[in-house]
Amino acid sequence: MFATLSFALTLAVLPARAQDVPVKFQLDWRFEGPAALFLVPEAKGYFKAEKLAVTVDAGNGSGGTVTRVASGAYDMGFADLAALMEFQANNPTAPKPVAVMMVYNDTPAAVLALKKSGIKTPADLKGKKLGAPVFDAGRKAWPIFAKANGIADVTWTAMDPSLRETMLVRGDIDAITGFSFTSLLNLEARGVKTEDIVVLPYPSFGVKLYGNAIIVSDAFLKKNPEAVRGFLRAFTKGMKDVIADPKAAIATVKARDGLVDVALEERRLKLALDATVLTPNAKAEGFGNISAPRLSLMGSQVSDAFATKARVDSATIWNGAFLPPAADRDIFKVAKK
Repeated sequence: MFATLSFALTLAVLPARAQDVPVKFQLDWRFEGPAALFLVPEAKGYFKAEKLAVTVDAGNGSGGTVTRVASGAYDMGFADLAALMEFQANNPTAPKPVAVMMVYNDTPAAVLALKKSGIKTPADLKGKKLGAPVFDAGRKAWPIFAKANGIADVTWTAMDPSLRETMLVRGDIDAITGFSFTSLLNLEARGVKTEDIVVLPYPSFGVKLYGNAIIVSDAFLKKNPEAVRGFLRAFTKGMKDVIADPKAAIATVKARDGLVDVALEERRLKLALDATVLTPNAKAEGFGNISAPRLSLMGSQVSDAFATKARVDSATIWNGAFLPPAADRDIFKVAKK
């Protein structure tokens, strides 16, 4: 009896096993190649090792992801930094999600045209008819691209994302804006040969905007700072695996959506990595980090181009205090040349 009582008392004073912190995470888009950046650490148990119970859901655009993280419907997300800036500046009294890790150091926004149109450089876009959904990142940032390249007198046609490349192929419009790695593959899927496509990436023509970052809600960050640190550690570990073996990484995307074309999504992932992650800017600033002057300039440009209600305050956009050490974020040494 005394032994039983002693055992019971011992159990009573033992610390309870810490529960994994639940993290609801939303992507910016569907389960395509780049989603592997988050699905790999989930599948390999890297989040679990940090005592996190992460659920990764598909999204339908960065604007929606920012709004849902702000509202608390999601704890964290993956979204275009310009969309975060726009939300904060247009909703000054709303809860403010913050970016804690830069992933797409260079925006993937680009202008795409068919060679037969005669468009070869940004100057050739003068007087042309462009098309993109109204919420497209490239379209919204067009004033920045236009100013950098002295372009005026273009007209815009809006459409559903599924019709963007189709309308270009039909000749309804002269050029489109979109993420380079998305629209290029969409045009190829519509029968256009790669060599017949002109791609004008925004970063190659004077536009130094950041792209997508990992964002977190203000409430979650305050309540679970160590969970955010753990998430970024696990993500960074997974990122190295993705870069080392993109082909294997796509298996995690296939597991979430059995209808994806594995070869196509592997190519999309590689294009995304080359265009936005493994770039000179990212190497100079350190993967995951930002340059304060560049961030401030972007805030000013977004304020003007998006005609926000208030000016973007870059101080409320970014918090790099939760990043892993720089040495742990060196993803370039694992990149295959």
